[in-house]
Amino acid sequence: MTAHNNFREMTVTPKRQSADLSIDSSFFALLTESYARFVGAPLVPPGKDAQWLYRDAPFAVLAHGTDPDPSFIYANKAAQACFEYSWEEFLSLPSRLSAEPSDRAERQTLLEEVRRHGFMSGYRGIRIAKSGKRFIIEDGAVWELIDRDGIRHGQAATFLSWRTV
Repeated sequence: MTAHNNFREMTVTPKRQSADLSIDSSFFALLTESYARFVGAPLVPPGKDAQWLYRDAPFAVLAHGTDPDPSFIYANKAAQACFEYSWEEFLSLPSRLSAEPSDRAERQTLLEEVRRHGFMSGYRGIRIAKSGKRFIIEDGAVWELIDRDGIRHGQAATFLSWRTV
């Protein structure tokens, strides 16, 4: 993979967040195309769309923007159920708060590796839900959200499996 520090960055502003990226076809294209480019496999089965990914996908997908302390800009229904936050709550949540304070350094190291290499798969880590419930993400993938023009929009993660600790 090419070094990603020559990509331009675009900060997704709160105004754009309120535009409802949940079923936005352009954002769906960014998620799925960047995943396919970095991971080499499709994120969603053929014929599935933004509504399916948001409402019906059996796996969690989350994304945050490019701010120094980024907030989430996307969380599908599976992620919302797992983390126990609504769509509105997710959009105001700094992504670092998805991990307990003791796990944030490990999470940050992972995100920096993804920034350097484009993606990481096989991720396993402890996260925390709104209620304080701790759970382990297993076999996760994290990738850079970079559009066709080379503009970096943030990072996204997906995982199919999680269990309470």
